[in-house]
Amino acid sequence: MSEPRVQVYALSTCSHCKATKQLLTDCVIKYEVVDVDLTTGDERKALLEEVRKFNPRCSFPTVIIGDKVIVGFKENEIREALGL
Repeated sequence: MSEPRVQVYALSTCSHCKATKQLLTDCVIKYEVVDVDLTTGDERKALLEEVRKFNPRCSFPTVIIGDKVIVGFKENEIREALGL
């Protein structure tokens, strides 16, 4: 069984975002991350629109694991979605 795709939308200054990224790293999970606050202009606008598709409140972190969306640092939900 292949690992699900993991995408993290985060803010570089967010402690919950840092904890989420650290958890994924500690669990040796491959993931893609975008620190939205480090982008500008049209790129930032497009990213925020993308986040709103998954999380209308546009809060961070927004984590997509396969087809599951987890908003916030929720270690148990993240581990469950990853099958850990």
